[in-house]
Amino acid sequence: MVAHSLRARVRAGMIDEIKAVARRHLATDGANLSLRAVARDLGMVSSAIYRYFPSRDDLLTALILEAYDALGDAVEAADAAVDRAELRGRWHAACRAARAWALAHPAEYALLYGSPVPGYAAPDDTVAPAARPPLTLVGILRDGLADGRLSPPDDHLPEPVRADLAELAAEFFPGLPEALLARGMAGWTQLFGLISFELFGRLNRTVPHRDEYFDHQTALMADLIGLP
Repeated sequence: MVAHSLRARVRAGMIDEIKAVARRHLATDGANLSLRAVARDLGMVSSAIYRYFPSRDDLLTALILEAYDALGDAVEAADAAVDRAELRGRWHAACRAARAWALAHPAEYALLYGSPVPGYAAPDDTVAPAARPPLTLVGILRDGLADGRLSPPDDHLPEPVRADLAELAAEFFPGLPEALLARGMAGWTQLFGLISFELFGRLNRTVPHRDEYFDHQTALMADLIGLP
């Protein structure tokens, strides 16, 4: 038992070290990871790293899962720190947390929301971690609906859009009106578009006051969603 526990700790430590080196490669080389390069930086023979990660895709998946969970932790903690009745305050806190995490971890953010990695298909076990930030927003909407402070908008949705959203709501967001879900999704996709524009240099030379601009834009999103 002692030997088994020691081997498990050594293996876990080696996996953490491999991921740390891989994250450094993300910062310099993007998602074009090479297991051989990671092994070389660790002073390992290239064949040894395959005992921990059988392929580049397995290592990418591990990094993606960690990044999604770290982002989810940040957004959920920010939301939890605000009074439940302050719907708009919760929205702003969650948005700011997502931006702060992205600015602090640009390589990991690019892995999640940048260009798709050629030849890589994310497995199903990345779906739940990826859903944590949008589910935080859905929690804000549901709380507002439950106590009557948020009303579903009377929007006309094209039938194909309404049907798609009804199916999405039934599977992931039961009880959420399609029109409100549409506005919530618009706000959330605009949020990540705004973060991506800032992180990938699209606001350079145009918007010097980034904090104020971000807060203004997220306020417009809150207006669109109907948060009081």
